[in-house]
Parts: sequence; structure tokens; C-alpha cells
Amino acid sequence: MSSRPVVPIAPLPALPHWEQTPADLPDAIRQTKVALRARIAASGRTVEEVFAVVQDQIAHEVGEITAERERGETIWPVIDFADIEAGTVPAGTRDLLRRRGCLVVRGHFDREQALSWDRGIVDYVEGNGFFENYRGPGDDFFGSVGSRPEIYPIYWSPAQMQARQSDRMARVQAFLNGFWKHESGGVQWFDPGRDSLYPDRIRRRPPGADSGGLGSHLDPGNLDLWMTQAYQKAFRHLFDGTVERYDPWDAAYRTAGPQYPGTTMCSAFRTFQGWTALSDMAHDQGVLHTVPIPGAMAYLMLRPLLADVPEDDMCGVTVNQVFPASQRWHSLLLEALSGIPDVRAGDSVWWHCDMIHSVAPVQNQQGWGNVMYIPAAPWCPRNEQYAASVRDAFLTGSSPSDFPAEHYERDWANRFQPCDLNDTGRRGLGLN
Repeated sequence: MSSRPVVPIAPLPALPHWEQTPADLPDAIRQTKVALRARIAASGRTVEEVFAVVQDQIAHEVGEITAERERGETIWPVIDFADIEAGTVPAGTRDLLRRRGCLVVRGHFDREQALSWDRGIVDYVEGNGFFENYRGPGDDFFGSVGSRPEIYPIYWSPAQMQARQSDRMARVQAFLNGFWKHESGGVQWFDPGRDSLYPDRIRRRPPGADSGGLGSHLDPGNLDLWMTQAYQKAFRHLFDGTVERYDPWDAAYRTAGPQYPGTTMCSAFRTFQGWTALSDMAHDQGVLHTVPIPGAMAYLMLRPLLADVPEDDMCGVTVNQVFPASQRWHSLLLEALSGIPDVRAGDSVWWHCDMIHSVAPVQNQQGWGNVMYIPAAPWCPRNEQYAASVRDAFLTGSSPSDFPAEHYERDWANRFQPCDLNDTGRRGLGLN
């Protein structure tokens, strides 16, 4: 945020907090909103004044993005892997990445390598009778296409693990982690050079598919963002009168606190969400869109405190669901929604963990739409804790605990094995 720094008047009133999901959600929401408003007022400002600072900054960024889009310019920064590897990414491109919070890495992997991984995944699932045993979606967040899934609940294929532990993946993850402030106050909040190999699924959307896409949402959490002590500290500048000091790239207090459990939660701290393309995809074929403004989180966190939102409502945010971004409450932000450019097999796509994103619908898709979901999830207390359950899932071929307990791969003899791990893989799983 720009504009003048504001020093709060101390001391500010404490906030109520719930380290586990509150039993009475409407009452907890009401208590939280009253307390947050009181804390902002004690700083010498009003909620409306603080929100106006954020809204003005966001409106300026939205205006820039929509103007660029109308001129036909590419909103997403694009960087060649060769420049990341050589350390020759231009300063202007780095600045754009920081402003936009998203990135396409061209040639992250050789195209033939990516296509080989895609064929390997097909052999892996077909050879193990996956489609004959498929029991339907394990959750209602991702849909299916016909009788076959669009999202495959597969985690331990050789292709996925080879990509996760590859030197090229580690190099990009470390580059992205470097945009975050990972040390402050004598605390190292995460290790930017060590990833935790967060296991996720794959998507294979065939030619001719009709897909309804995914609505606009974000994934850092839900009500726990306002109600747990760690997140209250992480977003402290939004509620203590110093909103101009809020930095969406500051990891302080974000890497150790609890999250409310649910089928859509992510137990790990991710600096960036991401996927690696296993097929060529045109920009108009049901692809990822984001609101490329990392600081929009300030708008999302403050918006429920305005007077037009019911007292027991956080603009639709609740437990056991993703954080929604809606036209009713967030129309200004959604004006900036921007899709990725064309990508080729072997490119990778990344977006800041707090950013609003969606997947556009598509009718009669042209070509395949195949990806492996691989984020940047650096080693930190939260990720070290989750790594223990990931190790167990890896060794037994089970579904990781963040995902539905489908366990298709337990009896698949050709899944990736411990003996196939390299140093990066062992470090990521905490096995060294």
C-alpha cells in the first residue's frame, strides 16, 4: 500500500480468537467484527477511512490492468526458465511479477519431457485399472467429465514425483520464494531454498469436453483468517491503523498457526500455487484466470466490516468452503480478472497464494487440457508438521490427508518408490 505511514495509538484492545472452529459461528463472527472495528477506532481511524485507502489503491491497479487488457497487452508476466536459471531476469520483469503476483515460466521443462510424463500418467492409471475402479468424485469442488474424472485423485505416479523433486522445479520455487520477506524480528519464517513437496492431483481434460469451470475464489483459508491469533498477527496492519504498511509478501506469522479443518483446506503454507502444463493449451480454452493484484487481500479482509454487510456474515466466507469472491461484495476486484496466455507443454503457471482465481468454462474444448498441480510450499513449521503425514501417505500409496480418503494407489506396484528419491525428494519429505 502507498500513502502516508500512520503510527497507531497504543495500547489497542485485544481481539477475541478461536484456535479451533467456533461452535457458534454467527456469534463468533459478530464478536470478531465488533472487536476489529473497535481496534481500528482505537488507532484513531474509522473502518471507512481505512477501507478507502485500500479501495483507492486497488481501483488504481484495476484501472491499469483493464486499460492494458483493452490494448491487447498480456497481463501475466512471462519469464524464460533459462533466465531464472542464469539469474538474468530483468529488473523490470521482476518488478512486474511483484506487482501482478503471477507468472508463466516458459520452457520450465522440455516439451518432450512434459509430453512423456503425460503419456506415462495415462499408462500408469490405465495399467492399474483406475477407470474400471473409479468411484466418482471424492469431493464436490472439482467436477467430472462424462464417466471419467477431470481431476484424477492420483498423487504418487513416477511423473508427478519426478517433476516435484527435479532440480528445475526447485530452481523456480526458490526464485519465487525469494519475492517473499521470509525473515523478520529475528525469526526465519520459512526456508526459501527447501520445498516440502506438497502432493496434489492431476487434471486431464480431453478434446471435445464441456466444462463449467470453477468460480472465483481464493485458497489461503476461510474464517480462520480473521479468528486465529496467528492470522490476526499476519494481517495486523489492516486492523491497527497502519494499513499503509500492509505487505502481501510478508510471511510473518503465516507459517505456524492452525487452520480450521475442512474438505477444502490446505494444511501447508504455499507462497505460490502452481501447475505444470502437460499439453499445449490456448488462452481461450477454459484456462486459469486471476485477479493479478496481491494486495487485494486487504480489500477482502476489510470489506466485511462495512455497514452494508450483515453482522453475522463475512461476505459469504464460512468454514468447510473455499473463500468466495463474488460480484455482490467484490465487483471492483473482479473487473481485473485476467486469463493466462497460450501455454505449451512444459511451461508452468504460478500465482500468489492469496490471489483470487478461477477457471473459465469451455464448450467443445479444442485439444487436451492436462496439468500437474505443483505449488511452492517452502519448509517451515506448518509444512514440516504436514510432511509427517505426507511421508506416511507416500510410503503406503495413500491419498494425502488434505484430500478425500480414496487411496487408489495403495496396491499399485509401479508407483514411485522411496529408492527413487533424490536428495531434493528426501529433504522435501523430511527423510534426511
